[in-house]
Order: sequence, then C-alpha cells, then structure tokens
Amino acid sequence: MEFINDDTEFVQNIDISNSADWVRFNSKEAAIDNDPFNIGELELKKVNGLSTNFKRKMSREFSKRFVGQDGTGTQQNLLQQAVTGYAMFDLVEPVYNLEYLSKIYEISPYNYAAINAKVANIVGLGFTFVETKKANDALDNISDEKQLDRARRKLNKLRQDLDTWLEETNEEETFTETLIKAYTDLEATGNGFIEIGRTTSGNIGYVGHIPAKTMRVRRLRDGFIQLLYGKAVYFRNFGDQETLNPIADATDRPNEIIHLKKYTPMNNYYGLPDIVAAQTSMAGNEFAGKYNLDYFENKAVPRYVITVKGAKLSPESERKLLEFFQVGLKGKNHRSLYVPLPPDSPDSKVEFKMEPIEANSQESSFNVYRKSNRDEILLAHRVPINKIGVPEGISLASARDADKMFKEQVCRPAQDILEKKLNRIISEKTDALMLKFNELTLTDEDTQSKIDERYLRMQVITPNEVRIRKGMVPRDGGDDVVDLKAQGAAEQRAQAGNSRQRTQERSANSPDISGEARNPKGEGRTTA
Repeated sequence: MEFINDDTEFVQNIDISNSADWVRFNSKEAAIDNDPFNIGELELKKVNGLSTNFKRKMSREFSKRFVGQDGTGTQQNLLQQAVTGYAMFDLVEPVYNLEYLSKIYEISPYNYAAINAKVANIVGLGFTFVETKKANDALDNISDEKQLDRARRKLNKLRQDLDTWLEETNEEETFTETLIKAYTDLEATGNGFIEIGRTTSGNIGYVGHIPAKTMRVRRLRDGFIQLLYGKAVYFRNFGDQETLNPIADATDRPNEIIHLKKYTPMNNYYGLPDIVAAQTSMAGNEFAGKYNLDYFENKAVPRYVITVKGAKLSPESERKLLEFFQVGLKGKNHRSLYVPLPPDSPDSKVEFKMEPIEANSQESSFNVYRKSNRDEILLAHRVPINKIGVPEGISLASARDADKMFKEQVCRPAQDILEKKLNRIISEKTDALMLKFNELTLTDEDTQSKIDERYLRMQVITPNEVRIRKGMVPRDGGDDVVDLKAQGAAEQRAQAGNSRQRTQERSANSPDISGEARNPKGEGRTTA
C-alpha cells in the first residue's frame, strides 16, 4: 500500500484571462472595477468640485427617457446605464487601463528595473543651463573683451537665478524629483503629467507632478480632468490662460498641464508604454514564479513513498504514520519513527520500505524560459542587461557597446523631446538660456582630460569651454585659444601625426587602459 499526502496539490490549470488580474491590459475587460471614471449616476452625483450649473446639466441628462403621447413613455432609464464619467466630462477612454499599467510597474522585477534604468539615465543625471543660439550669436558679435566678460558674468548670474527659481516652485520636492516622478509614469503607463500653477500676476509659481492614472484627456483637447478621492478637477493645456472651467465656476483659475506621452498609432490622445509589447513574456514569468511558489508551499511531489508488503496496518497505525510525516517532521531534525508491524506469517513476509523521491537538491523550474522572457522584456524597453545589474557572461567590450547604443538610441532622443517641452517653461523667464539634461558618460575623468588636452593643444576649443562644461566659472582671457610656443607646436604636430617611432611602439604595446576594452578569452577576432 502507498501513502501519499492528500493535502498536497499539483499545479492547477493556468488560465491567463482568469488567474492574474494584472495581465488584463485591455481597459474594456478591467475598467469596470478599477477605472475611477467608469462610474454611474449615483457615484457621479457624489463627486465634489462641480458647479451648480454642471450638476443641473448632469441631472437633465440622467432624467431623459423615451416619451410618447400625453406624457406616457417607458419607465426604463437607458441613459442611467450608458452615461458614465467619460460621457459626462466629455473625456476619451484610454485603450489600456492606466490603473493596471501602474500596478505592473511594481509587480514585474525586470519591468521595474528597466524603467528605473531609463529614468535614471534620462532625467536622473541632473541638468544644466546652456546658451541658446540667440545668446551665442550675441556673444559672437561682441568684440570688446570687457563687454564680453560682463556678458558672461550676467549669464552666470542668470543660471544661478534660474536654478534657484526652479527649486522654489515646489517646497516638497526638487525639480529633478518632479521630473523623475513624471517620467516614471511616462515609462510605466505611457503618459506623464507635469502641473504648472501661476500666481495672480500670471507668472509661473508652481511646478509639480500629477499621477498619470488619475488623469484623463478631454475629447476636444481643451484640457484634462482629474478624479481623485471623490473630487473632479479641471486643468488647462500649458500656455492656455483663456479657456473657462467647464465643470466649475467661471471665476476659477485652473492650473495648466504639460502632457508627456509615448506615441502610438493606436490612439491620438494617450501614449503606450513599452512593456505592452512584451506582455506575454511578463505574464509567463509571473506564472512560472507562481509555479515555483506552489511547489514550495504545497510540495506537488511527495518526498517519500511508504510501502508495506505482506501485511495490512491498522487504521490507528495509518493515522499515526500519516500524522508523523505531515506534522511531526516540520521544523524538527533527526526524529525517530516507531512503526509497529505485525509478525511474519507462514505464507508471506512483512516488508516495510521508505523510498525517497526527492533525494537530490531541488532547483526552480523554467529557468531557461524565464531568462528568455527577461530578454524580451528588456528588448521591448531597449535597455541593455548590464544596466539592471551585473549578469554572468557579459564581457566588458559588449557592455561598453551596449551603453553606447543605449545612450545614442534611447536616452539622447528622449532627452531631446523632454527638453523641448520643459524649455517652454524656461522661455517664460529668459530667451538667453535653455535647459539641457546631463548625458550618460561613456568616458572616465582621466580619458576626458586627455581629450580636452588634445583639443586645447590643437586649438579646437578654448579653456572657458572646458570650464563651462565642468560647471566652473569662466576666467579672464579664457575665450582665446591656447597659444603654443614654437617647441610646443612642434610637439603637438608630432603627437597629432604620431610620426615618432617611439610613440608608435608605445601606442602599439599599450594596455587597454582607455578606449575600447578587449574581448574575453574565446571571443576574439576569428579568421575566415
């Protein structure tokens, strides 16, 4: 006879559409229970922040019904079932549920790591203020050295004033922190919202972040509606100071919104996050992880099979034996087990065996499948694997090439788009400077200093250009190229042309302390 733990359950049939709610990306399936705007008449009447006229309009809409002669008509109210917050506020419903997309950001570790890597390298490295083309043209037209120095000092003072002003527009968080929150929403949900508030004089006095899952776009693109904690708030588009609040009093001065979105051909109102392209891979990892958890919790395969041959145990002995393996072994090592067996009979010999099934060390299942899903998730985000950790088997040369592509194909284009939107804020203060994000650095300080030294010797750049890039104050006379002596000029020509034999030998035998690294053993150049 065999004893197998009856309360152990093997992995149940997995149905993606029913097992994990977060897998249901489509808002048509999940919006009813999780979309704050998909509410009916009773919930809409409880919303705060609405004007008396808007409430009257809403009551008229809900009271409409089919009417016949002499006031007779249907007693059913079809509009009460059809009209939701989207219809009443004249909003466009997103293709994908923003609430679910926000949850996915925290559920999937690879999606979480990829988003954080992009946010850190796009907006997390800080920013500087550089001269606009108009300012550079004005500086080039100044011929007097004293006037040029005075103009540069004014620009430096303006940089400090801009930085101070941006930090004072939000008492709770820095400007970089606001950008990090908005850009995290952009990568997680495909949409990010930056709120702009103005003083009574019309100047910008507040810059903050609004959670993307609480915002919806109006159908006529004349603003946005936020519904949070039972209150509806209207926001204008940035730069629009004339549109009246359609849901509140006309005297209300709505704040403005800069809407960031990742373009998708599927919708002109909302953006689409990168993770949607790898939704099946993320779902596969989720179920593979649940499979392993179920294994450890329920032990789908029994650890031992007990066989008794030639005799039959009494019900009491069976109960005690099962109780020992189910309860008595948990958390207790080297316990003794006493099993009373009946004596041998003339016809048969009593045998008792305990055969282990899981004698070897156990590893998690679907490791190869999970790695494949990981690669697809990172592929959708276009984030190299070395940006989310230090995995095995990644050479230094491959990592450097991946970083270069990540900077040029992902980070820099995204920074260009965001800079244009944010410079609309800066342009209201000055047209001499513009915001520019710091880029991912591919060279260390030692290599960069050598590059600067060569450019200075070759009279490609001036000392002040180097100092400004490093955030240092320009010095007097630093706008002129370095004037080399005759001996220094000859040395520079020799180094630039690499004409000396000793220099050529040193360059050929130098280790890989700068520039591209060598491939690991076995990954070098092969011959055809």
